[in-house]
Amino acid sequence: MRPGAHIKAAVEVLDEILSRHRPAAVALADWGKSHRFAGSGDRAAIGNLVYDALRRKRSLAARMASDTPRAIILAAAPRALGLSAEAVAASADGTAYAEAPLTEAERSGLLGELPPGTPVAVLGDFPDWLEPSLSRAFGEAAGAEAAALALRAPVDLRVNTLKADRDKVLKALARYAPQPTPLSPLGVRLPAPAGAGRQPNVEREAAHGKGWYEVQDEGSQLAALLAGAGPRQQVLDICAGAGGKTLAFAAAMHNTGQVYAYDGDAQRLRPIFERLKRAGARNVQVLRAGDADALAALGPRFDTVFCDAPCTGSGAWRRRPDAKWRLKPANLAQRVEEQRAILGLAAAGVKAGGRLVYVTCSVLPEENGDQLAWFLSNHSDFMALPWRETWRAAIGNEPPVSADRDDGGLLLTPARHGTDGFYIAVMERRR
Repeated sequence: MRPGAHIKAAVEVLDEILSRHRPAAVALADWGKSHRFAGSGDRAAIGNLVYDALRRKRSLAARMASDTPRAIILAAAPRALGLSAEAVAASADGTAYAEAPLTEAERSGLLGELPPGTPVAVLGDFPDWLEPSLSRAFGEAAGAEAAALALRAPVDLRVNTLKADRDKVLKALARYAPQPTPLSPLGVRLPAPAGAGRQPNVEREAAHGKGWYEVQDEGSQLAALLAGAGPRQQVLDICAGAGGKTLAFAAAMHNTGQVYAYDGDAQRLRPIFERLKRAGARNVQVLRAGDADALAALGPRFDTVFCDAPCTGSGAWRRRPDAKWRLKPANLAQRVEEQRAILGLAAAGVKAGGRLVYVTCSVLPEENGDQLAWFLSNHSDFMALPWRETWRAAIGNEPPVSADRDDGGLLLTPARHGTDGFYIAVMERRR
Protein backbone atom coordinates (compact mmCIF):
# COMPACT_ATOMS: atom_id res chain seq x y z
CA MET A 1 0.00 0.00 0.00
CA ARG A 2 1.16 3.52 -0.78
CA PRO A 3 1.17 6.32 1.82
CA GLY A 4 -2.02 7.73 0.33
CA ALA A 5 -3.77 4.43 0.99
CA HIS A 6 -2.43 4.35 4.55
CA ILE A 7 -3.84 7.83 5.13
CA LYS A 8 -7.22 6.97 3.64
CA ALA A 9 -7.49 3.80 5.75
CA ALA A 10 -6.50 5.70 8.89
CA VAL A 11 -9.22 8.28 8.23
CA GLU A 12 -11.77 5.45 8.03
CA VAL A 13 -10.57 3.88 11.27
CA LEU A 14 -10.41 7.17 13.18
CA ASP A 15 -13.93 8.04 12.04
CA GLU A 16 -15.07 4.66 13.41
CA ILE A 17 -13.37 5.37 16.75
CA LEU A 18 -14.69 8.90 17.16
CA SER A 19 -18.19 8.51 15.75
CA ARG A 20 -18.98 5.16 17.37
CA HIS A 21 -16.84 5.56 20.51
CA ARG A 22 -15.01 2.32 19.85
CA PRO A 23 -11.67 1.38 21.43
CA ALA A 24 -8.83 2.02 19.01
CA ALA A 25 -7.43 -1.52 19.25
CA VAL A 26 -10.80 -3.03 18.39
CA ALA A 27 -11.42 -0.69 15.45
CA LEU A 28 -7.95 -1.39 14.02
CA ALA A 29 -8.37 -5.14 14.45
CA ASP A 30 -11.74 -5.06 12.67
CA TRP A 31 -10.24 -3.05 9.80
CA GLY A 32 -7.49 -5.63 9.42
CA LYS A 33 -9.97 -8.50 9.32
CA SER A 34 -11.97 -6.83 6.56
CA HIS A 35 -8.86 -5.87 4.54
CA ARG A 36 -6.82 -9.05 4.56
CA PHE A 37 -4.78 -7.94 1.58
CA ALA A 38 -3.00 -5.45 3.84
CA GLY A 39 0.38 -6.76 4.98
CA SER A 40 1.83 -6.47 8.46
CA GLY A 41 3.82 -3.39 7.47
CA ASP A 42 0.69 -1.72 6.15
CA ARG A 43 -1.25 -2.50 9.32
CA ALA A 44 1.62 -1.16 11.43
CA ALA A 45 1.75 2.09 9.45
CA ILE A 46 -2.01 2.59 9.73
CA GLY A 47 -1.93 1.77 13.44
CA ASN A 48 0.93 4.22 14.04
CA LEU A 49 -0.97 6.92 12.22
CA VAL A 50 -4.24 6.33 14.10
CA TYR A 51 -2.56 6.22 17.51
CA ASP A 52 -0.45 9.30 16.79
CA ALA A 53 -3.59 11.14 15.70
CA LEU A 54 -5.34 10.18 18.95
CA ARG A 55 -2.33 11.15 21.06
CA ARG A 56 -2.33 14.69 19.66
CA LYS A 57 -5.94 15.08 18.55
CA ARG A 58 -6.56 18.54 20.01
CA SER A 59 -3.36 20.20 18.88
CA LEU A 60 -3.63 18.67 15.39
CA ALA A 61 -7.25 19.81 15.07
CA ALA A 62 -6.27 23.30 16.22
CA ARG A 63 -3.54 23.50 13.58
CA MET A 64 -5.96 22.43 10.86
CA ALA A 65 -8.86 24.55 12.21
CA SER A 66 -10.97 21.40 11.88
CA ASP A 67 -11.64 18.37 14.07
CA THR A 68 -12.74 15.99 11.31
CA PRO A 69 -10.96 12.62 11.11
CA ARG A 70 -9.55 13.64 7.73
CA ALA A 71 -8.01 16.85 9.08
CA ILE A 72 -6.53 15.16 12.15
CA ILE A 73 -5.02 12.27 10.18
CA LEU A 74 -3.54 14.59 7.55
CA ALA A 75 -1.91 16.67 10.28
CA ALA A 76 -0.52 13.58 12.01
CA ALA A 77 0.76 11.93 8.84
CA PRO A 78 4.13 13.72 8.37
CA ARG A 79 5.51 12.64 11.74
CA ALA A 80 3.66 9.32 11.90
CA LEU A 81 4.74 8.16 8.45
CA GLY A 82 8.10 9.93 8.25
CA LEU A 83 7.05 12.05 5.27
CA SER A 84 7.35 15.71 4.41
CA ALA A 85 4.22 17.84 4.43
CA GLU A 86 4.58 18.16 0.67
CA ALA A 87 4.67 14.39 0.26
CA VAL A 88 1.52 14.02 2.35
CA ALA A 89 -0.24 16.62 0.23
CA ALA A 90 0.89 14.91 -2.97
CA SER A 91 -0.36 11.52 -1.75
CA ALA A 92 -3.93 12.87 -1.59
CA ASP A 93 -4.52 12.72 -5.34
CA GLY A 94 -8.18 11.78 -5.40
CA THR A 95 -7.67 8.29 -6.79
CA ALA A 96 -9.62 5.28 -5.54
CA TYR A 97 -7.13 4.47 -2.78
CA ALA A 98 -6.32 7.96 -1.61
CA GLU A 99 -8.00 10.98 -0.07
CA ALA A 100 -9.32 13.84 -2.16
CA PRO A 101 -6.81 16.62 -2.91
CA LEU A 102 -6.12 19.05 -0.07
CA THR A 103 -7.82 22.42 0.07
CA GLU A 104 -5.74 25.55 0.47
CA ALA A 105 -6.82 25.76 4.10
CA GLU A 106 -5.63 22.17 4.69
CA ARG A 107 -2.28 22.88 3.03
CA SER A 108 -1.86 25.93 5.22
CA GLY A 109 -2.70 23.93 8.35
CA LEU A 110 -0.33 21.16 7.40
CA LEU A 111 2.56 23.62 7.28
CA GLY A 112 1.42 25.82 10.17
CA GLU A 113 2.27 26.05 13.86
CA LEU A 114 0.11 26.76 16.86
CA PRO A 115 0.11 30.45 17.72
CA PRO A 116 1.31 31.99 21.00
CA GLY A 117 -1.39 31.96 23.63
CA THR A 118 -2.76 28.55 22.60
CA PRO A 119 -4.50 27.09 25.69
CA VAL A 120 -2.53 24.62 27.79
CA ALA A 121 -5.11 21.89 27.26
CA VAL A 122 -4.65 22.19 23.50
CA LEU A 123 -0.86 22.24 23.66
CA GLY A 124 -0.90 19.27 26.04
CA ASP A 125 -3.65 17.39 24.20
CA PHE A 126 -6.03 16.68 27.06
CA PRO A 127 -9.67 17.51 27.87
CA ASP A 128 -10.34 20.97 29.36
CA TRP A 129 -11.90 19.60 32.54
CA LEU A 130 -8.59 17.98 33.55
CA GLU A 131 -6.61 21.24 33.52
CA PRO A 132 -7.16 22.03 37.24
CA SER A 133 -6.00 18.55 38.23
CA LEU A 134 -2.92 18.58 36.02
CA SER A 135 -2.04 22.11 37.09
CA ARG A 136 -2.31 21.06 40.72
CA ALA A 137 0.04 18.17 40.05
CA PHE A 138 2.60 19.96 37.89
CA GLY A 139 2.08 23.70 38.17
CA GLU A 140 3.47 25.57 35.18
CA ALA A 141 4.87 22.31 33.79
CA ALA A 142 1.37 20.87 33.22
CA GLY A 143 1.47 21.47 29.47
CA ALA A 144 4.91 19.93 29.03
CA GLU A 145 4.05 16.93 31.22
CA ALA A 146 0.84 16.29 29.29
CA ALA A 147 2.60 16.73 25.95
CA ALA A 148 5.08 14.01 26.94
CA LEU A 149 2.10 11.74 27.61
CA ALA A 150 1.14 12.32 23.95
CA LEU A 151 4.36 10.83 22.55
CA ARG A 152 5.03 7.24 21.55
CA ALA A 153 6.22 4.92 24.30
CA PRO A 154 9.15 2.52 24.24
CA VAL A 155 8.84 -1.17 25.04
CA ASP A 156 10.35 -1.94 28.44
CA LEU A 157 11.23 -5.42 29.63
CA ARG A 158 11.87 -6.69 33.15
CA VAL A 159 14.58 -9.31 33.37
CA ASN A 160 13.42 -12.42 35.24
CA THR A 161 16.32 -13.04 37.60
CA LEU A 162 15.07 -16.56 38.30
CA LYS A 163 16.32 -17.48 34.83
CA ALA A 164 18.52 -14.75 33.38
CA ASP A 165 20.40 -11.51 34.00
CA ARG A 166 20.28 -8.23 32.14
CA ASP A 167 23.42 -8.87 30.07
CA LYS A 168 21.95 -12.14 28.87
CA VAL A 169 18.74 -10.45 27.72
CA LEU A 170 20.61 -7.56 26.09
CA LYS A 171 22.67 -10.07 24.13
CA ALA A 172 19.63 -12.13 23.12
CA LEU A 173 17.90 -9.03 21.71
CA ALA A 174 21.03 -7.33 20.35
CA ARG A 175 19.63 -6.99 16.81
CA TYR A 176 17.02 -4.56 18.18
CA ALA A 177 19.65 -2.28 19.79
CA PRO A 178 18.24 -2.57 23.33
CA GLN A 179 19.52 -0.39 26.16
CA PRO A 180 19.50 -0.78 29.96
CA THR A 181 16.74 1.28 31.54
CA PRO A 182 18.18 4.31 33.38
CA LEU A 183 16.39 3.79 36.71
CA SER A 184 15.44 0.14 37.11
CA PRO A 185 18.39 -2.23 37.56
CA LEU A 186 16.29 -5.01 36.01
CA GLY A 187 15.05 -3.19 32.92
CA VAL A 188 15.82 -3.37 29.20
CA ARG A 189 14.41 -0.77 26.83
CA LEU A 190 13.62 -0.89 23.12
CA PRO A 191 13.10 2.71 21.99
CA ALA A 192 9.85 3.79 20.39
CA PRO A 193 10.05 3.55 16.59
CA ALA A 194 10.13 6.69 14.48
CA GLY A 195 7.84 7.32 11.54
CA ALA A 196 6.28 4.20 10.05
CA GLY A 197 8.74 1.92 11.87
CA ARG A 198 7.47 -1.08 13.80
CA GLN A 199 8.27 -2.14 17.33
CA PRO A 200 9.47 -5.77 17.37
CA ASN A 201 7.12 -8.34 18.84
CA VAL A 202 9.33 -9.33 21.75
CA GLU A 203 6.83 -11.88 23.03
CA ARG A 204 7.55 -14.02 19.96
CA GLU A 205 11.25 -14.20 20.77
CA ALA A 206 12.74 -17.46 22.04
CA ALA A 207 14.13 -15.65 25.09
CA HIS A 208 10.58 -14.72 26.11
CA GLY A 209 9.40 -18.29 25.66
CA LYS A 210 12.24 -19.39 27.94
CA GLY A 211 11.02 -17.00 30.62
CA TRP A 212 14.02 -14.67 30.56
CA TYR A 213 11.93 -11.50 30.60
CA GLU A 214 8.44 -10.04 30.73
CA VAL A 215 7.12 -6.87 29.11
CA GLN A 216 6.76 -4.34 31.94
CA ASP A 217 7.16 -0.57 31.93
CA GLU A 218 10.10 0.72 33.92
CA GLY A 219 7.73 2.62 36.23
CA SER A 220 5.93 -0.60 37.09
CA GLN A 221 9.27 -2.30 37.74
CA LEU A 222 10.24 0.49 40.14
CA ALA A 223 6.94 0.18 41.99
CA ALA A 224 7.59 -3.53 42.53
CA LEU A 225 11.14 -2.86 43.71
CA LEU A 226 10.01 -0.18 46.16
CA ALA A 227 7.64 -2.68 47.77
CA GLY A 228 10.76 -4.22 49.31
CA ALA A 229 9.68 -7.85 48.95
CA GLY A 230 12.45 -10.20 50.06
CA PRO A 231 13.24 -13.85 50.75
CA ARG A 232 10.96 -15.80 53.09
CA GLN A 233 8.41 -13.00 53.36
CA GLN A 234 4.64 -13.18 53.03
CA VAL A 235 3.37 -10.87 50.27
CA LEU A 236 -0.14 -10.16 49.00
CA ASP A 237 -0.68 -8.67 45.54
CA ILE A 238 -4.28 -7.60 46.01
CA CYS A 239 -4.95 -6.23 42.51
CA ALA A 240 -2.75 -8.71 40.66
CA GLY A 241 -4.32 -8.44 37.21
CA ALA A 242 -2.26 -10.47 34.75
CA GLY A 243 0.48 -10.88 37.34
CA GLY A 244 3.33 -8.64 36.21
CA LYS A 245 4.22 -7.48 39.70
CA THR A 246 3.47 -10.88 41.23
CA LEU A 247 6.21 -12.29 38.99
CA ALA A 248 8.56 -9.51 40.07
CA PHE A 249 7.94 -10.33 43.74
CA ALA A 250 8.54 -14.06 43.18
CA ALA A 251 11.92 -13.30 41.61
CA ALA A 252 12.89 -10.78 44.33
CA MET A 253 12.03 -13.40 46.94
CA HIS A 254 14.12 -16.08 45.16
CA ASN A 255 11.12 -18.41 45.09
CA THR A 256 11.01 -18.52 48.90
CA GLY A 257 8.26 -17.36 51.24
CA GLN A 258 4.82 -16.96 49.72
CA VAL A 259 3.13 -14.58 47.30
CA TYR A 260 -0.66 -14.55 47.18
CA ALA A 261 -2.18 -13.13 43.99
CA TYR A 262 -5.77 -11.86 44.08
CA ASP A 263 -7.96 -9.92 41.69
CA GLY A 264 -11.67 -9.28 41.60
CA ASP A 265 -11.86 -9.92 37.84
CA ALA A 266 -11.33 -13.48 36.57
CA GLN A 267 -10.62 -12.34 33.01
CA ARG A 268 -7.82 -10.02 34.12
CA LEU A 269 -6.33 -12.76 36.30
CA ARG A 270 -6.49 -15.55 33.71
CA PRO A 271 -3.08 -14.94 32.01
CA ILE A 272 -1.21 -15.26 35.30
CA PHE A 273 -1.07 -19.07 35.21
CA GLU A 274 0.84 -19.33 31.94
CA ARG A 275 3.15 -16.50 32.97
CA LEU A 276 3.98 -18.14 36.31
CA LYS A 277 4.86 -21.39 34.57
CA ARG A 278 7.06 -19.70 31.98
CA ALA A 279 8.86 -17.62 34.61
CA GLY A 280 9.55 -20.59 36.88
CA ALA A 281 7.81 -18.88 39.82
CA ARG A 282 6.98 -21.58 42.37
CA ASN A 283 6.11 -19.59 45.50
CA VAL A 284 2.83 -18.07 44.26
CA GLN A 285 -0.68 -18.99 45.36
CA VAL A 286 -3.41 -17.62 43.08
CA LEU A 287 -6.67 -17.02 44.93
CA ARG A 288 -9.94 -17.50 43.10
CA ALA A 289 -10.95 -14.25 41.45
CA GLY A 290 -13.51 -12.30 43.44
CA ASP A 291 -13.43 -14.67 46.42
CA ALA A 292 -13.53 -12.00 49.12
CA ASP A 293 -14.06 -14.58 51.86
CA ALA A 294 -10.84 -16.40 50.98
CA LEU A 295 -9.02 -13.09 50.96
CA ALA A 296 -10.40 -12.09 54.36
CA ALA A 297 -9.55 -15.51 55.81
CA LEU A 298 -5.84 -14.85 55.26
CA GLY A 299 -5.94 -12.22 58.01
CA PRO A 300 -3.24 -9.67 58.90
CA ARG A 301 -0.28 -11.94 58.19
CA PHE A 302 1.54 -10.06 55.43
CA ASP A 303 4.91 -8.35 55.48
CA THR A 304 3.80 -6.47 52.37
CA VAL A 305 0.40 -5.88 50.81
CA PHE A 306 0.76 -4.39 47.35
CA CYS A 307 -2.25 -2.45 46.08
CA ASP A 308 -1.98 -1.52 42.40
CA ALA A 309 -5.37 0.14 42.49
CA PRO A 310 -7.80 0.53 39.56
CA CYS A 311 -7.46 4.05 38.24
CA THR A 312 -8.14 6.32 35.28
CA GLY A 313 -4.97 5.13 33.54
CA SER A 314 -3.92 8.71 32.81
CA GLY A 315 -0.28 7.68 33.26
CA ALA A 316 -0.59 5.27 30.32
CA TRP A 317 -1.99 7.73 27.76
CA ARG A 318 1.07 7.16 25.57
CA ARG A 319 -0.07 3.56 25.08
CA ARG A 320 -3.86 4.03 25.21
CA PRO A 321 -4.48 7.55 23.93
CA ASP A 322 -8.14 6.95 23.14
CA ALA A 323 -8.77 6.47 26.87
CA LYS A 324 -8.12 10.12 27.68
CA TRP A 325 -10.86 11.30 25.36
CA ARG A 326 -13.37 8.85 26.89
CA LEU A 327 -12.53 9.84 30.46
CA LYS A 328 -15.27 11.85 32.22
CA PRO A 329 -15.53 13.42 35.70
CA ALA A 330 -17.91 10.66 36.77
CA ASN A 331 -15.28 8.04 35.86
CA LEU A 332 -12.72 9.76 38.06
CA ALA A 333 -15.17 9.97 40.97
CA GLN A 334 -15.98 6.27 40.60
CA ARG A 335 -12.30 5.33 40.62
CA VAL A 336 -11.69 7.37 43.76
CA GLU A 337 -14.41 5.43 45.60
CA GLU A 338 -13.10 2.09 44.32
CA GLN A 339 -9.57 2.95 45.44
CA ARG A 340 -10.75 3.77 48.95
CA ALA A 341 -12.64 0.49 49.22
CA ILE A 342 -9.64 -1.52 48.02
CA LEU A 343 -7.29 0.33 50.35
CA GLY A 344 -9.51 -0.76 53.23
CA LEU A 345 -9.30 -4.40 52.10
CA ALA A 346 -5.55 -4.12 51.67
CA ALA A 347 -4.98 -2.56 55.09
CA ALA A 348 -6.71 -5.49 56.78
CA GLY A 349 -4.00 -7.85 55.54
CA VAL A 350 -0.97 -5.94 56.82
CA LYS A 351 0.65 -7.27 59.99
CA ALA A 352 2.12 -4.97 62.64
CA GLY A 353 5.34 -3.56 61.24
CA GLY A 354 4.32 -4.60 57.73
CA ARG A 355 3.98 -2.42 54.65
CA LEU A 356 1.07 -1.28 52.54
CA VAL A 357 2.19 -0.11 49.10
CA TYR A 358 -0.31 2.02 47.18
CA VAL A 359 0.26 2.39 43.43
CA THR A 360 -1.64 3.88 40.52
CA CYS A 361 -0.80 4.38 36.85
CA SER A 362 -2.27 7.86 37.13
CA VAL A 363 -0.88 11.39 37.27
CA LEU A 364 -4.01 12.93 38.80
CA PRO A 365 -3.71 14.11 42.43
CA GLU A 366 -7.26 12.97 43.22
CA GLU A 367 -6.05 9.38 42.79
CA ASN A 368 -2.60 9.87 44.29
CA GLY A 369 -1.64 12.30 47.04
CA ASP A 370 -5.26 12.97 47.94
CA GLN A 371 -5.85 9.26 48.49
CA LEU A 372 -2.74 8.90 50.60
CA ALA A 373 -3.88 11.81 52.79
CA TRP A 374 -7.40 10.36 53.06
CA PHE A 375 -6.12 6.93 54.03
CA LEU A 376 -3.73 8.20 56.69
CA SER A 377 -6.41 10.45 58.19
CA ASN A 378 -8.72 7.45 58.51
CA HIS A 379 -6.14 4.84 59.58
CA SER A 380 -4.12 6.21 62.47
CA ASP A 381 -2.32 2.86 62.81
CA PHE A 382 -0.46 3.53 59.56
CA MET A 383 2.25 6.05 58.75
CA ALA A 384 3.83 7.05 55.44
CA LEU A 385 7.45 6.06 54.97
CA PRO A 386 9.76 8.64 53.34
CA TRP A 387 9.92 7.41 49.78
CA ARG A 388 13.46 8.64 49.22
CA GLU A 389 14.75 6.44 52.04
CA THR A 390 12.70 3.56 50.69
CA TRP A 391 14.29 4.09 47.28
CA ARG A 392 17.83 4.08 48.70
CA ALA A 393 17.16 0.89 50.63
CA ALA A 394 15.49 -0.94 47.73
CA ILE A 395 17.49 0.28 44.73
CA GLY A 396 20.72 1.49 46.30
CA ASN A 397 21.32 4.79 44.53
CA GLU A 398 20.14 8.37 44.83
CA PRO A 399 16.44 8.77 44.12
CA PRO A 400 15.09 10.98 41.34
CA VAL A 401 12.93 14.05 41.90
CA SER A 402 9.20 13.34 42.11
CA ALA A 403 7.38 15.01 39.23
CA ASP A 404 4.97 16.71 41.65
CA ARG A 405 7.77 17.51 44.15
CA ASP A 406 5.71 15.98 46.91
CA ASP A 407 7.23 14.23 49.91
CA GLY A 408 4.37 11.80 50.49
CA GLY A 409 4.80 9.62 47.43
CA LEU A 410 6.85 9.32 44.25
CA LEU A 411 5.24 10.45 40.98
CA LEU A 412 7.01 9.15 37.88
CA THR A 413 6.23 10.63 34.46
CA PRO A 414 7.41 10.37 30.84
CA ALA A 415 8.61 13.98 30.82
CA ARG A 416 10.83 13.72 33.88
CA HIS A 417 11.70 10.02 34.14
CA GLY A 418 10.97 8.41 30.76
CA THR A 419 8.48 5.98 32.34
CA ASP A 420 4.74 5.76 32.14
CA GLY A 421 2.98 7.86 34.77
CA PHE A 422 3.10 6.01 38.10
CA TYR A 423 2.41 7.05 41.68
CA ILE A 424 3.98 5.02 44.49
CA ALA A 425 3.41 5.51 48.23
CA VAL A 426 4.73 3.17 50.93
CA MET A 427 3.08 3.01 54.35
CA GLU A 428 3.90 1.03 57.47
CA ARG A 429 1.56 -0.35 60.11
CA ARG A 430 2.65 0.76 63.52
CA ARG A 431 3.84 -2.00 65.83
